[in-house]
Amino acid sequence: MGGWRVGLIGVAVSALVIVFFASQLDLALLGDALANGSYVWVIPSFLILLGGLWTRALRWRALLGDDLPTTRAFHILNVSYLVNGLLPLRLGEVARAYLAYRAEPKVTVARALSTVVVERLLDLLAVIGMIALAASASLPQELQAAALAGAPLAVAGLVVLVVLAINKPRALRWLDMLLDRLPFLKHLPLRKIANEILDGFAVLAQPTAFLRVIGWTVVSWGLSVVGGYLLMAVFWETASWNATMLLISAASLAIAVPAVPGNIGTYEASIILALGAFGYGEPLETATAYAVIVHAVNLLLFAVMGGIGMLREGVSLTQLRESVGKTQPTRG
Repeated sequence: MGGWRVGLIGVAVSALVIVFFASQLDLALLGDALANGSYVWVIPSFLILLGGLWTRALRWRALLGDDLPTTRAFHILNVSYLVNGLLPLRLGEVARAYLAYRAEPKVTVARALSTVVVERLLDLLAVIGMIALAASASLPQELQAAALAGAPLAVAGLVVLVVLAINKPRALRWLDMLLDRLPFLKHLPLRKIANEILDGFAVLAQPTAFLRVIGWTVVSWGLSVVGGYLLMAVFWETASWNATMLLISAASLAIAVPAVPGNIGTYEASIILALGAFGYGEPLETATAYAVIVHAVNLLLFAVMGGIGMLREGVSLTQLRESVGKTQPTRG
């Protein structure tokens, strides 16, 4: 029922955004903008964004201590991105954990999900870093302050995970002390789950491995920015690195907003608003055309690579949906 409620909220949000922007658009001019684009730039952008998927797979593999083969991690990650675009509540992450559990060597569900937490914190820091770089190009102070408000929380969260990774035995002892005081919890496999979660943080206690993870994070987001920059050349003679960093960051944050599958409407709106901050918002039809193409390229990439991933993993979307509903963090 919770999923249905989120789905209904998402439909309402997307509908409101689409109706609002559609009322501001001249559809004939939008058609002209789309028709006159230099689409030759889509090909290198697509290939660069594909490279970004590969480097994200390398990052996830590093977080798992290289326990998964690179190609297996790549296909599983692509399936999770496709599922995230089709189902609500970020269920692609659970699908990722389920597929990793089926792999050889097996990765426990709790451990796989804990690596997702690390990824999200690193991605948030990367997004904040890009916003900070874009903000240096004379963005309004109010926007700078709002954009950077999450930095302390992200840093604090990452520090906590590093401390837990370094002090895993002590953290487990603290849990044991808590369970001694609350014996009614002892029938739950909390220690096993905690142990598996901490295993997912283990790489944070290994400086060389952690630097690999950070390096792949930087490379991945850098490729995303390059891909977005090249797509600007479809509609403008002069592109902007600052505008690209801001719109990539805005689109990434928009994914967290409830919307219809694929984040149609909210994704485009975030890009249009980011473009406006650097003077690319007018005419609105050109900015909208760019936002539509950026979203279309990303959706095509996820559909193609996610579909290939499903074939390689031997699963269908229906099987994944059913398996995700049965998956529990205690499996392993």
